[in-house]
Amino acid sequence: PATLLNGTVQRIRAEHDVTWARASVIKAYYSKNEDPLCPKEVLTVSVNKESTNIPYNLGRLFAVLERTQEAANPNINTTIKDRYFNSACATPALVFPTLLKLAQKHLQKLPDGKAVFYNKQITELAALVPESGFPARLSLPDQGKFEIGYYHQTQKRFEKKNKEE
Repeated sequence: PATLLNGTVQRIRAEHDVTWARASVIKAYYSKNEDPLCPKEVLTVSVNKESTNIPYNLGRLFAVLERTQEAANPNINTTIKDRYFNSACATPALVFPTLLKLAQKHLQKLPDGKAVFYNKQITELAALVPESGFPARLSLPDQGKFEIGYYHQTQKRFEKKNKEE
């Protein structure tokens, strides 16, 4: 039911924590209640790099920006997730320009190899934002897509790498 989606999104916003269980609830909602605005590519098990869904890719971008900050400032007390997650999820047009400026400062603190790695990821995901810019607001279903993208990108960090990669 829609109330379950609403409750899950509100819990994520309150605790700033997208757990596997919460991501599963959101994915289950979209699996049962097909939404023409939620393409099947969002409901994959892991990161879908070919996705053109804007909220999904914004969630992925937020996860990369958070990881960049963690790499530049290890053991930081308050991350961008603590300060900006709710706003980025609901009103990306207001938050993402600030986050991208902060990311440039974080990239300057990193060694060259890491800076190039994170800058490449940020550039690839930012290129998926339409020419019209970041969306002013995201609806509740779009916020769910944002959170799934964030969760997928965060979990990708913990995958084992192939020797070829």
